[in-house]
Amino acid sequence: MSLTEKPEETPERQEFYARIDKHAMTPLWTVLSNIITPEPKSACQPHLWKYDAAKAFLLESGSLITAKEAERRVLILENPGMRGSSRITTSLYAGLQLVMPGEVAPAHRHSQSALRFVLDGAGAHTAVNGERTNMQFGDFVITPPGAWHDHGNTTDQPMIWLDGLDIPIVGFFDASFAEGYSDDEQLVSRKTGDSFARYGANMLPVDHQQDRLASPIFNYPYARSREALEVMKAQDEWDPCHGLKMRYVNPVDGGWAMPTISPFLQLLPKGFKTASYRSTDATVYVPTEGHGRSTIDGKVFAWGPKDIFVVPSWKWVSHEVDDEAVLFSYSDRVAQQKLGLFRDDRGNS
Repeated sequence: MSLTEKPEETPERQEFYARIDKHAMTPLWTVLSNIITPEPKSACQPHLWKYDAAKAFLLESGSLITAKEAERRVLILENPGMRGSSRITTSLYAGLQLVMPGEVAPAHRHSQSALRFVLDGAGAHTAVNGERTNMQFGDFVITPPGAWHDHGNTTDQPMIWLDGLDIPIVGFFDASFAEGYSDDEQLVSRKTGDSFARYGANMLPVDHQQDRLASPIFNYPYARSREALEVMKAQDEWDPCHGLKMRYVNPVDGGWAMPTISPFLQLLPKGFKTASYRSTDATVYVPTEGHGRSTIDGKVFAWGPKDIFVVPSWKWVSHEVDDEAVLFSYSDRVAQQKLGLFRDDRGNS
């Protein structure tokens, strides 16, 4: 007997298995090698979605159903290895959301944490717990669990962003709750930019008490994050596996910005090729700038701005860029680290 081999099935054993099956019991030794594996074993597959094709489908859906009727007009990015499960990785969800000019995606709240990463359009807004923020390309926006939120578009152009949620994680714990608001839009009680002024200027209100696991900042502007990468680029210090990779943080305690989802932003200089890397956190990537190729589990995926690709858990990945590139990504690393499960391997770097 070992962790990779099952014991022989004799007629006597099979008869015993059949009898205990009627009592809702199964012998561990027949399934042990399937449920406790020497390395991560997942149905998640490497895959790339081309943004131009996805955008065309999304705009077509805009003529078929309104944002209000759909509650959220979203096309789910389903991992090919897990079709029908509404997952892009085993633990995370991804979808592309469209809000057309003049539309409102109605206010609601739910147990799940959500992020928005803006891909198309400028000037539409999202409101979170009484404060609105205007969204621009590349902005990373948080909806904390249990927070009222709605989206609106008063511009003359469609607004598209990537939604990332921890729906599978919350579902695994049977902890999903959701509630609709009394109106399409919540009451706005704070000035735009209030949360960023309070918490995003290397200061905190003197009597601040942390009452949420998520960051009190809910919009991390791309322009500011990109400027930080540009300054650090001048130092010319490049990690062999990641180039220049930063994580978005909660300014209250320096921890992750979200309780179950870890968002990142990284820069790869022109011509850079990373060393191979693998980790237990399956990761969703979105290039914002540049063109390149990522080799995932031996297969090459060519990408450009706004394409979306996924790297499964414990699969080797390396990136090679033609011109300077910036990649946004998110994974469940924060949850794995809290549970003592995260592991990575830097190969020969």
